[in-house]
Amino acid sequence: MLKPRFAVSLAAVSVAGLLAAVTIALAQRPAADPLSPRPAAQRPISQRPVESLAQRPTEPVTAAPVQLTPEELANIRVYEVANQSVVHVTTSVVQYHPVFGVPIEGGEGAGSGAILDREGHILTNHHVIDDATNIKVTFSNDHTYDAEVVGSDEEFDIAVLKISPDATEKLVPIQLGRSDNLRVGQKAYALGNPFGLDGTLTTGILSSLNRSLPSRVDARVMDGMIQTDAAMNPGNSGGPLLNTAAEMIGMCVAIRSSVGQNSGVGFAIPVDRVKHFVPELIKHGRIIRAYHGIVMLNETSRGLRIAKLAEDGPAEEAGLRGFRVKQRYERRGSVVYRVNELDKESADYLVAIDGTAVKSHTEFLAIMDAHKPGDRVVFTVLRDGQRLDVPLVLGSA
Repeated sequence: MLKPRFAVSLAAVSVAGLLAAVTIALAQRPAADPLSPRPAAQRPISQRPVESLAQRPTEPVTAAPVQLTPEELANIRVYEVANQSVVHVTTSVVQYHPVFGVPIEGGEGAGSGAILDREGHILTNHHVIDDATNIKVTFSNDHTYDAEVVGSDEEFDIAVLKISPDATEKLVPIQLGRSDNLRVGQKAYALGNPFGLDGTLTTGILSSLNRSLPSRVDARVMDGMIQTDAAMNPGNSGGPLLNTAAEMIGMCVAIRSSVGQNSGVGFAIPVDRVKHFVPELIKHGRIIRAYHGIVMLNETSRGLRIAKLAEDGPAEEAGLRGFRVKQRYERRGSVVYRVNELDKESADYLVAIDGTAVKSHTEFLAIMDAHKPGDRVVFTVLRDGQRLDVPLVLGSA
């Protein structure tokens, strides 16, 4: 797993870019002196008018057509197909004075997004719009509209926006591909707005698959990430990672860098995960997760020791055991105190879910994330040295 300090999200915050155009002046060589005429011996010099260059008829010069390589043509096609579906997302935060309640200076941010449908839903990262007071979306034709958050999830870093109902754009949704059949080495394109430079296309390959990144939530991780060397920089967040068919295969989310800019190691959320969660975000405004009722697990050599269960949760109702509180009394002088102690030996050790071994908290969360409320699962635990299967029905959270 990558160290958290190297995972840099790609939302640009208060970035002002200045491009310096460098003009190279070519110094002209001084014209060569004309050659001195050599007089012919004993030969008269005929006098005839000298024809100037301006008087000579000139032949039209036709430039040879530029021959584009197949790779260049493929790049151009990807850009022309996908760019009309990519947007520039800008945000601002209005902060209020804690005493007087009047607006004071806030912050600004920028990122990218992709058009999901003709109803005006826009896909981007949660961290692009997190805490934003005002959100604007700018299309490739420079038309800008206000947008609001329809749904968002911090853990998976996915958000869905919707542009204002009065927008009259002819929206062109991004073409969604697949991420379950990707192969390391295939061509990849990142399209977005790095440093506010809208419509920027960079090319590379898929460098690796199934990488893990630290999540923005607690100690959780984001598994299954796509790694690419297509250049990403602040402002690329929320933009698409594309294949040669101009289909979105991932959503740009972070880079690994110690300086906060491209180092050739970028990451994207697989599009299959995006397609799975977007309908929930549009319908419910959040991702509804399966709820198991296990509050705390300890990783041990014997398995995942269940430290704490939620009261009346699915796990407790199914009969799983966590730490139990034992009471004893202790006399100190003339006063008797009641002392609570944790009985750790009474806890179950989780070793498998539906027959799949689990050895870490990360593996446990990954299996649970694949389930939905109402699913029946079987937890295999070690209790008093014996292996025991405990079925339970997952709730919702």
